[in-house]
Amino acid sequence: MTQGPVPAPARSLRPRERIRRRPEFQRVHELGARKSGRYMTVLFLANGLSHDRLGIIASRRIGGAVRRNKAKRLIREIFRLNKRSGSGWDIVVIPKPELPDVDFAALEADYRHIRQRHAKRARA
Repeated sequence: MTQGPVPAPARSLRPRERIRRRPEFQRVHELGARKSGRYMTVLFLANGLSHDRLGIIASRRIGGAVRRNKAKRLIREIFRLNKRSGSGWDIVVIPKPELPDVDFAALEADYRHIRQRHAKRARA
């Protein structure tokens, strides 16, 4: 009996890593700390879990469905690449209209800068 190749670990976001329900979004929106960057605004709220969760609010201000979906894909990828285990935050990202046109590296740098600013504030 031969065994096939070992599947690579899943790299996509798990359902438990996403904010999906309207009350969860509202809670973060009302109680969370808001940090604005050049290409996005990010809301943070401690969730009491061992992992971060991501929610994205891509309004029609960004553009049509294609632009909104591109913005959401970029944000999910940035979140996935910058996950921190054990931090326990609900993170809601609100992209600005120019986000889908910007280089990925610039977006990732903006996201990291926002997280660093939030981490400094959370420690203080």
